[in-house]
Amino acid sequence: MKYRNKGFTLIELLIVVVVIAILAAIAIPSLFQTKERSFIVTMKSDLRNLSSAQEAYFSDWQRYSSSLADLGTLFINSPSVGVAIDSASGTGWGATATFAATTKVCSVAVTLTSAGTPTCP
Repeated sequence: MKYRNKGFTLIELLIVVVVIAILAAIAIPSLFQTKERSFIVTMKSDLRNLSSAQEAYFSDWQRYSSSLADLGTLFINSPSVGVAIDSASGTGWGATATFAATTKVCSVAVTLTSAGTPTCP
């Protein structure tokens, strides 16, 4: 009577585990970078929305708002995004945005002569 070994050897199973571990080591950091990029995109989007709200406020009052409360329903920030207007005058304004899950800070500065683009270092 012949015995037929069915199944995998210990070496074959170890090789499969090592290959899976290598693939996981490559994929997991990429996943975290993708999440951080999405946080940055959300902060930039909020700063662009704030820019539109500031322009609407300026058209009504001939000055930029120094407070988010003054903007009322013109601007509502995304959940977990903190937006602060750093400076505002009749000629320009600046603001920063933070996200609870990342240490990156995005900022924008706008003057009457130049439109600002949100930047995140």
